[in-house]
Amino acid sequence: MPLIKDRREVDDIWAYVPDEADLSPGGCITVSLARFRSETELLLARNTEIGVRLEPADDPHELEEFLDRLALIEVDFPKYTDGRGYSQAQLLRRRMGYEGELRAVGHVLRDQILYMNRSGFDAFETDRAELPSVLDALEEFSAVYQPAADERVPVFRRRHGKD
Repeated sequence: MPLIKDRREVDDIWAYVPDEADLSPGGCITVSLARFRSETELLLARNTEIGVRLEPADDPHELEEFLDRLALIEVDFPKYTDGRGYSQAQLLRRRMGYEGELRAVGHVLRDQILYMNRSGFDAFETDRAELPSVLDALEEFSAVYQPAADERVPVFRRRHGKD
């Protein structure tokens, strides 16, 4: 599946390891939150970067003390109508200050990418949108009305000279 990060298509060096699978001896891996919680010491002791995949019902606060040790957090969108991943991204970026890669995976559609980016996602794994389409989506609106995790200044702040 293509990975779009920093407005370009990049090679994905990460592999998701399901709970029932053995961990590989090397390489960058992501695991579920449940596996991370049960094998924290083992995973953090590895000589490679580690990531965690959050499912919609997972609480990002469970990662708070480890955020500086996680290079990647993937947020799964099992279907496009499930918006809990947006809230998880906002919590991670705005409230908890996560600075690593935040990747949207699963059912990621072109029409969601601008809103995902505004919520804090900086990488998108999607086979439903080509790079030019994603770039168009990121620039689709020239003005925004709500503050978000991105750096865009809302219209009301610009109007009142508070940018």
